[in-house]
Amino acid sequence: MRYENVKRGIFLARPNRFIALVELDGATVVCHVKNTGRCRELLIPGTAVYLTPGLTPGRKTPFDLIAVEKGQRLINMDAQAPNRVFAEWARRYEPQVNAILPEYRCGQSRLDFCLETPDGHHFVEVKGVTLERGGHTFFPDAPTERGVKHLRELIRLAGEGYRTTVFFVIQMANVADFSPNDATHPMFGQVLRAAAVSGVKVAAYSCRVNPDSMEIDREIPVLL
Repeated sequence: MRYENVKRGIFLARPNRFIALVELDGATVVCHVKNTGRCRELLIPGTAVYLTPGLTPGRKTPFDLIAVEKGQRLINMDAQAPNRVFAEWARRYEPQVNAILPEYRCGQSRLDFCLETPDGHHFVEVKGVTLERGGHTFFPDAPTERGVKHLRELIRLAGEGYRTTVFFVIQMANVADFSPNDATHPMFGQVLRAAAVSGVKVAAYSCRVNPDSMEIDREIPVLL
């Protein structure tokens, strides 16, 4: 997955969860933040960030904020990127997949993907991970009732005999492992553990991240 015309700026402030003020080429520009999570440990005044021009003509925010430097680590924080890189990865590494159907309506939920295989449907929910502490990664960075709902849908589908996966895309490289963020949302961790016991596969993959690209790299341990 690649971005075009990426520029490096300096983060100044985040007036609300949708926009950021960034210093770019000596001027202050208003950017769309492509991640509505808290990201408090990432968006710190003075931090280097990466921007790409928005694709909608005439919009009020001419740039999208897509990545941030955290010390020596580059973290992609585009909330749309995990689904894009998963779809690329599935086409390459799941050779038995006949079709990849995004935004698949199932029961009371809309799951990220349904993979059509010779053995039947494989339902996948993708979660992007940007929260890192000491080389360990966690999800979520804010309570997510929607995330809990999706896990419960996967549990139901697993009980009906379908192959199911919750796939955590770690939007950075060189991390040790992944765990649910129990301190922030205990229920998410409880339901994730219940999902694993119920037959839902819990997978986490780190990514190779550059200012203008992101690609799934390797599987990392999941600590439940």
